[in-house]
Amino acid sequence: MKRILSFALCILMGLLAAGCKEEEPDMGNAGSLIVGRDIAEEQITEFYYTYENINYNAFYQRYRFYIEDGKYMFFHETRERPDDYGPASEKDRTSYGTFELTEEEWEKFFGFLKGGTVKEREESLEDGDSGPWTYLYWDKDGSVYQEYTFPSPAERKGFTAFCEALEQEDR
Repeated sequence: MKRILSFALCILMGLLAAGCKEEEPDMGNAGSLIVGRDIAEEQITEFYYTYENINYNAFYQRYRFYIEDGKYMFFHETRERPDDYGPASEKDRTSYGTFELTEEEWEKFFGFLKGGTVKEREESLEDGDSGPWTYLYWDKDGSVYQEYTFPSPAERKGFTAFCEALEQEDR
């Protein structure tokens, strides 16, 4: 009897432990998730868009959307070093700022991301291109599923125009 109870307790503990594990996202057949279908707007915690040119006329642009203390926030930074090569550093910063977004602006931001895909993050340092590098962080990404791709070139173009307009406002 004692052995049966011990065995039953082990099974119960195993079931409880399995129920406590953080749920892995269902990556589907293609190994990616769709924003707006598999990742809801309220799950998004942070998004980065970074573009860098280290060739002649060095340039760096970063946009960051994130939530802080329940507020929707926007950060931008531009670095420029005309007539020179190599990565632009902080001393080359020409514009930067952080401010709170309205709910309408956050929804517009999400509209550009909706329909895009998120897959397992891959290092691409050997690629040597200028980007953009886009990463979406969400409450169940498990520090793995973060590499974002816009649904179309038109959405990416609309997103960058939206960011440029926000950057010009810099409240």
